[in-house]
Amino acid sequence: MRLLSKTTPSTINQVRMQLTCVSISLSTLTIIASPAWGLPPPEDTPEEILRTEIITEARSPFDGKPLTAAEYALLEARLRSNPPNTQLNPKVEDLIYLIRLRKLFRSIGIPIK
Repeated sequence: MRLLSKTTPSTINQVRMQLTCVSISLSTLTIIASPAWGLPPPEDTPEEILRTEIITEARSPFDGKPLTAAEYALLEARLRSNPPNTQLNPKVEDLIYLIRLRKLFRSIGIPIK
């Protein structure tokens, strides 16, 4: 009881400051010492291992049907030797140009029907 009767407000403030510093340092240590939260779960296969795996099944890019590795290689070789026609009809190209031009005018504030 004598100890409590002789304490002053400044002593109480010093003790509070020390307790605050101790609690901040302890909480900082627990945050630093905790395991990394951004890591994937241990049962997840790393990307490095997935990159080295040989893929033996594939799907057709046209209809999604399952293909064997040999069929997929044949399809890939056929597509490389004969690329698909990517040229548009000139009328379609003109329409795309006009639509983009109309979009530009609308963004500026010129109303076009």
